[in-house]
Amino acid sequence: MGHAYTPGLKVTGKMLITKKRILPLKGEVLAKVGDKVQPDTVVARTFLPGPVEPMNVANILSIAPEDVPYFMLKKEGEKVQKDEIMAKAKTFFGLFTSVCKAKAEGTIESISSITGQVLLRGNPVPVEVHAYLVGEVVEVFPQEGVAVSSWGSFIQGIFGVGGETNGEIKIVVGSPSDILTDKEIDENSKGKIIVGGCLVTASAINKAISAGAKGIIVGGLDDKDLRDFLGYDLGVAITGSEEKGITLVITEGFGQINMAQRTFNLLKSNQGKLACINGATQIRAGVIRPEVIIPIAGDVKIKEEKEKFESVGLEADSPIRVIRQPYFGKLGQVKDLPPALQKLETESTARVLEVEFDSDGRAIVPRANVEMLEE
Repeated sequence: MGHAYTPGLKVTGKMLITKKRILPLKGEVLAKVGDKVQPDTVVARTFLPGPVEPMNVANILSIAPEDVPYFMLKKEGEKVQKDEIMAKAKTFFGLFTSVCKAKAEGTIESISSITGQVLLRGNPVPVEVHAYLVGEVVEVFPQEGVAVSSWGSFIQGIFGVGGETNGEIKIVVGSPSDILTDKEIDENSKGKIIVGGCLVTASAINKAISAGAKGIIVGGLDDKDLRDFLGYDLGVAITGSEEKGITLVITEGFGQINMAQRTFNLLKSNQGKLACINGATQIRAGVIRPEVIIPIAGDVKIKEEKEKFESVGLEADSPIRVIRQPYFGKLGQVKDLPPALQKLETESTARVLEVEFDSDGRAIVPRANVEMLEE
């Protein structure tokens, strides 16, 4: 039987994870192949150009634009300090003196005799790229960055908010069907990645931030709570740059949805271990999913023989999740993949599959309505 391909989430206990850590502009690579790194290890550094501060020197000194170069005390390319005098002009036979002081520390980028303006470029802004993982540098891209590899457990989510962070996993609920409320969060949550069940409340998120937690992993999130948390309606789902003091990873979807038992069990078995998480999500072209990576201790060394994790597509016994009504959010296993088109209730025809749900028997579902949970 041929394979049926469909997008899916990966939830696996062990795989080789490789992440490229690339600078936004060319700069200096600080690591070399074979280096062992920690999540906070700086592997590359560069400097972004500082902001430009235009100054109308001609107006400030009450002189003609073409005279500005003659009254400048600093030339192009020279550095100035904030409030340092850049230009000086004397008027009324030297009786009055006008000065122009720098608005900020930086470098004079240009002096225009046409507009009378001076462009002051602020100091470069340092940008550092961290390793993100506990692992080993396996490749170096000169002046750009590195690739870091690590063996670890890997969980992909549906939606997330916030950027990269790391901390110890702390399970605060008894089962994947429990709601994460503020009662489960205390001062011991500081620096931790909190794991909930089917839903996280807005009060729980706020208390986690106050307690200093690094992240929350949970099955579902109410869209109203998300709007209140962000302070605005999220349009096109491109996230990851939010600075809210915490990173959220939603594993199942919006609303109250039990976290997949397999996902919960994997997180529970790694309680107390370091997890590296990223809430960045993009649902347009170039899909990016939020992720949870749990590096495996003592398995940092990357060997020549690497395991391959290739998705072969849907087949018998493949675990799946239904992503549309009437079975939205339900988990199960594929039992049959009929090759022929079948007529649906809408009178249209499509390829279908027979799925056995974990708790609700069997059903026929269009293949387009499911996603595969990659093991």
